[in-house]
Order: sequence, then C-alpha cells, then structure tokens
Amino acid sequence: MMYTIKINFEQAGLPPVTLEGIEDGQSLLEVCLKHDIELHHNCGGVCACSTCHIYINKGEEFLEELSDKEEDFIDRAVNPRLNSRLGCQCLLLEDGGEVVVTLPDQTQFLGE
Repeated sequence: MMYTIKINFEQAGLPPVTLEGIEDGQSLLEVCLKHDIELHHNCGGVCACSTCHIYINKGEEFLEELSDKEEDFIDRAVNPRLNSRLGCQCLLLEDGGEVVVTLPDQTQFLGE
C-alpha cells in the first residue's frame, strides 16, 4: 500500500512538503533522506541517539509501535512532547494512509 507523507517544518522559511506514493516498509528517516529533506541522524539511524526526533501529528496507527529503547532516547531529545518519535524507528506498516509529521528546527544541532 502507498502512503502520503506530509512534512511540516519548525525551521523558519521552509514550506510544508507533501510526498505521495511512498511505499511501506521504510522508516520516516529513510523517506526524508530519499527526498532530500534534512533530518539529522548522528547514529546512522539505529536508535542510538535522539537527533532524528520528530513529532507525529497524524497517522501514528500506521507506524511501528514505540519501543522502550526508543522512549529512552526520546527523553533525551530537545523539546520532547507526547507525540515525539524517532524518525529512524517510525517504520511504515503495510496498511497505507496519510502520515503528518513536524520536523524540529534542524539548525539546533551542532555543525549547522
């Protein structure tokens, strides 16, 4: 099944992006990187840091469930919220649908 992924940005000057025809089985981090959307991932996307922290606004039911390990790293993220997830752990399930996310300001990380 295919997904529509809508990405909003907290970073000033970045307009929202809508990606259509996204295949299941990939993480939201992978989707962002494949579409040249900057989302930091210092650990390489293996759930060992919190730099790919995102907010899920809609469609959480289409994502793999939050693990205890992911929850531990979310607690270390900048400005965690109840809808916080790590992009590397948000695997799109087989259902298909619409997922709406917000990416925190990526300039807050060192090296920017």
